[in-house]
Amino acid sequence: MSNQEKDKEETGLQPMEITSPRTAEKPGPTPEVTGDACCSPTHSHDHGHDHDHEEGGNSYLPTGISLFLLVSGIVLDYLESDWFAGYLRLAWFGLAYVLVGWKVVKHAATNIARGEVFNEFFLMSLATIGAFWIGEYAEGVAVMLFYVVGEHFQEAAVARSRRSIRNLIDNRPQLVNVLQNGRAVETDPRRVRIGDVIQVKAGERVALDGHLLTDRSSFNTAALTGESRPDTKTTGEKVLAGMINLDQVADIEVTSAFEDSALSKILKLIEQASGRKAPTQKFITKFAKVYTPIVVFMALGLTFLPYFFTADYQFEEWLYRALVFLVISCPCALVISIPLGYFGGIGAASRNGILFKGSNYLDQMRKVDTVVMDKTGTLTEGVFKVQEVKAETFDRELMLTLLATLESKSTHPIAQAIVAYAGAGSVGIDIESVEEIPGYGLRGRVKGHEVLAGNARLLDKFGIVYDQSLNEIVETIVLVAVGGSYAGYVTIADQVKPDARQAVQALRALGVRQLVMLSGDKDSIVQKVAGELGLDQAYGGLLPEDKVTRVEELQRQGNTVAFVGDGINDAPVIALADVGMAMGGLGSDAAIETADVVIQTDQPTRIATAIRLGKKTNQIVWQNIALAFGVKALVLLFGAFGVASLWEAVFADVGVAFLAILNAIRIQRITFS
Repeated sequence: MSNQEKDKEETGLQPMEITSPRTAEKPGPTPEVTGDACCSPTHSHDHGHDHDHEEGGNSYLPTGISLFLLVSGIVLDYLESDWFAGYLRLAWFGLAYVLVGWKVVKHAATNIARGEVFNEFFLMSLATIGAFWIGEYAEGVAVMLFYVVGEHFQEAAVARSRRSIRNLIDNRPQLVNVLQNGRAVETDPRRVRIGDVIQVKAGERVALDGHLLTDRSSFNTAALTGESRPDTKTTGEKVLAGMINLDQVADIEVTSAFEDSALSKILKLIEQASGRKAPTQKFITKFAKVYTPIVVFMALGLTFLPYFFTADYQFEEWLYRALVFLVISCPCALVISIPLGYFGGIGAASRNGILFKGSNYLDQMRKVDTVVMDKTGTLTEGVFKVQEVKAETFDRELMLTLLATLESKSTHPIAQAIVAYAGAGSVGIDIESVEEIPGYGLRGRVKGHEVLAGNARLLDKFGIVYDQSLNEIVETIVLVAVGGSYAGYVTIADQVKPDARQAVQALRALGVRQLVMLSGDKDSIVQKVAGELGLDQAYGGLLPEDKVTRVEELQRQGNTVAFVGDGINDAPVIALADVGMAMGGLGSDAAIETADVVIQTDQPTRIATAIRLGKKTNQIVWQNIALAFGVKALVLLFGAFGVASLWEAVFADVGVAFLAILNAIRIQRITFS
């Protein structure tokens, strides 16, 4: 079984990819993979530290021997040794060349056979073989050697990015302890079924999503949220794959299959991210396809046209200049460093608890000038507590029991707060029917009673008469009707997240012009929260379609809109926004699946962090573009006039590519929080 197949079987995922011409084709002495076209997606994969080390050790040996032969050959040339001449000298440098260049030449020949002539392999092969043709053996070897050395640096940079992400989030145990007949049996996590109970000891990593059965246990959630602060869970709370159990043995009832766990979804997001190119990447890819044949024909012109304009034309001299021109013109630095820059940005984001589903969204994030946010779960904790239960025309305890029984069928934070307040008395009561009406509330039949529970619009919808002064209550209110008559209400309070104000300040500092809040909650509550946070606009009492209308209106005004939400009712507007963002911890699966960006920490400040990441990544990418074009243009000019040699050409190609790679991976060391 191949390493690639093994990796897929172990993780249930396709290996992560990054678009890069060097790692795509593995020119030089590295393990061979399928695919020859320049600028195609890479097929090299990182399979862990041991494998990387083994592979690296095998691939660097021919490069090291080639470097030794090159340096010793240059020394022998300098000493003008009589014996180091003729065929022996050619064989010496020829061996040095073959050790590092045979695969590059092979890929060039294979591509030509396929009709794909103009790529970096063709440029390198033509330039280096041409150098041998005119007797510049050392320079021919140097060009190919440093090209492959640049490849090694590129491979190391990509592997480091992959490892930094994988080490952060993919350390799932290979075996789990499943409780069977009262004893723990070690089992492959892929074979564990939904409903099985697994046992996780202190210090062990949770392999599968589930609900905690133990009274309480603390977990390190850094793999999912980027936050190492312990999170204490109690009976019934959700525990996700990737969390580390900190203090005692925990029994967990499995709720998701291995491939459907939260951690698997995160890995899929990262795997798919590099396949979605930013506009800058698409431009450079198209540019390289046009640029390469142009410089080849320009090199031909530089070789032969001077024959018609110079009196002392020497073919070898102008061919040498053309070879310099070819080496300089190779677009390696551009095609390598740009996708690596975006991949580095995605990796840096994941360490900050932010998952970008593509580099195009990373690029779009920097353009955001309007941030629209949901209230509950986004700017507020989404952890509600019942403040008051008021029965107007009905028995209080019976009303609360009927309400809590109905709400037990909903996952909304308000519903959970009511169920928690009512206690175990409402659990196990049969519900004859239940219907959730998005934007309104719940309707159902409990113990023979027709029950309505929701906002004032729900009662209006069914023609239930109630005291209109209830609309003036600032807190969140759940109105209850039983048997077609108003019965009473429950008030519930939420809290603004600790970093919400800091998030607003950070977004202002980044130049975001408009901060808007859209919520289905009561307008009085929405305006109160908006006033506390200093938002520009706030609208309450909105249905999902109303949120869509508001965002469309902002987009028609020419704004680039990011929408941040967490509920299933936010999914349509998340999909509509220029950048859709979801709170990954409290958010619904629908919101997370629809979103372009997922904030695993549930912190509003990460919105600003995402924008900073987008801006910094774009800055680094354009620095690389400017560096590559600037140096190449200068050395091309010198080469055409015979001032630059192949040694300067090597720097203009491999040297600039190396500098661009170092600049691209720099983003992974920057602190954005």
